[in-house]
Amino acid sequence: MFLGSRSRLRAAVIAAAVGAGALTAATPAAAAPAAGTRAYLVITAPGATSGAATAVSGNGGSVWTSYDAIGVIVAHSGAADFATKMRAVSGVQKVGATRTTDVPAESANPPIPANPSQATPATGEPLRSDMTQIGADKAWAVNTGSSSVTVGVLDTGVDDQHADLKPNFDSANSASCAYGKLDTRAGSWRDTDTHGTHVAGTIAAAKNGSGMVGVAPGVKIASVRIAEKPSGLFFPENTICAMVFSGDRGFEVTNNSYYTDPWLFNCPDNADQDAILEGVKRAVAYAEGKGVLNVAAAGNENYNLANKSRDATSPNDSTPVTRTVTNACLSVPTEVAGVVSVASISSTNTKSSFSNFGTDKIHIAAPGDSVYSTVPGGRYGSKSGTSMASPHVAGVAALLKSTNPTATPAQLRTLLAGQADDLNCTDSRCSGTTAKNNFFGEGRVDALAAVGTGTPPGNSFENTADVNIPDNGAAVTSPITVSGVTGNAPATLKVDVNIVHTYRGDLVIDLIAPDGTAFRLKNSGSDSADNVVATYTVNASGEVANGTWKLQVKDVAAQDTGYVNSWKLTF
Repeated sequence: MFLGSRSRLRAAVIAAAVGAGALTAATPAAAAPAAGTRAYLVITAPGATSGAATAVSGNGGSVWTSYDAIGVIVAHSGAADFATKMRAVSGVQKVGATRTTDVPAESANPPIPANPSQATPATGEPLRSDMTQIGADKAWAVNTGSSSVTVGVLDTGVDDQHADLKPNFDSANSASCAYGKLDTRAGSWRDTDTHGTHVAGTIAAAKNGSGMVGVAPGVKIASVRIAEKPSGLFFPENTICAMVFSGDRGFEVTNNSYYTDPWLFNCPDNADQDAILEGVKRAVAYAEGKGVLNVAAAGNENYNLANKSRDATSPNDSTPVTRTVTNACLSVPTEVAGVVSVASISSTNTKSSFSNFGTDKIHIAAPGDSVYSTVPGGRYGSKSGTSMASPHVAGVAALLKSTNPTATPAQLRTLLAGQADDLNCTDSRCSGTTAKNNFFGEGRVDALAAVGTGTPPGNSFENTADVNIPDNGAAVTSPITVSGVTGNAPATLKVDVNIVHTYRGDLVIDLIAPDGTAFRLKNSGSDSADNVVATYTVNASGEVANGTWKLQVKDVAAQDTGYVNSWKLTF
């Protein structure tokens, strides 16, 4: 279920096919599943799924997809005793149904979502309160984010043709995992609702003079559609697929504005939910192990996640039953270890009425009330929810990664927490201190601080003189003379580049060492976005530090122009 509006709307999940860690695109099946077919997670030790896969077939099931690297099989079966028999198989650790309803007919041959006609782009980019609230407007003047950073939007899909999203959209790394199987057909990633497109705009809508601007308008967006249609739900096998796909594709950040259906909370004393917990935990850990920072919405129930007692909304794919729950029961992925859980605040820095809370459950807070962003068809609209707060944090995390390209997910979490602005609360349910409490965690996310926290300079040298770049002409250089640095340059020499240009894909950029050795920073390509504002890391340990270094820029195509605004070396 996606966590986007005050009412609990439906959403979706992604699924992928992986063998020994390598993601494989699946071809949709020809025949619809028989009535009574259910989906199951079969959990084994990582790298040991082959025996269990054989047992699946021998016990009335079929392997839908498999992730050997994390020891997870997604199986389909219409046999009522399938789970019981599989739990008795040697090497099988857990087995659980992922839903309480049949696998939908659409899973056999998922339709490509419609490509909506596009409205004329809106004129102007009015400054919005959510962006000023977190200092994003000031951050843009410093660093809009690096195009080498990709944020995966795990959601209902994204309208990749929207004028504010198209410049930053990465179709090569977008897919659908709805219905539990990877689908890389062109357009499979498109929005089946409006939710994912709205989230994507908050993260990285382009700074192009029209519509609105995202928190990190210089980074890339990839869509991984995980919502099924028509249910709109995000089932566990879809979440698992999306996380594995994100890790294998090398995303730096993911945004997860949903909870994994059909259970609001998954309890370890229930065999089905215990398997769901284990499968999602492993997938999240796999993604983080590949360098992905996962950010998630905390939920819209106005619920104390640190004091669970009752759930009257699950399962949401059939008939909900009121049940007793404990703190051992978790909402996933937001309560999974390593995931940054985001609460929503209003424009006056108070807890949004719907936002969940809880001591050591909420990590950070961001604006989530009446957030204006992109919706399909080139249009715009406002939505409320922790779904709208989470992408603000994902955008700031992308800025942090742009500024600190070697930072690990753990280091990014530390930076997010350390930079957050403290928020006081007087609500009787609020406990803790101004520095850290159960409503806002470490506080309100800070985009401006994110772009000012690169590697502290031991020695820094900068050239701020403008150098015009001839259109489709000869290469130009901008020099920096380095002195007073002992020995060779470091293996992590930082090169901050700020180039104003109307089509950055035209540009080839090199760093030239004092002895003439060239280090390629950027190749030309089809990237039509404006400007190059990025930090590159160069292994220059074989070069003497002192001497004249040059930034060399060549425009290799006609019609677009620009200039070197400034650049900096940090040793």
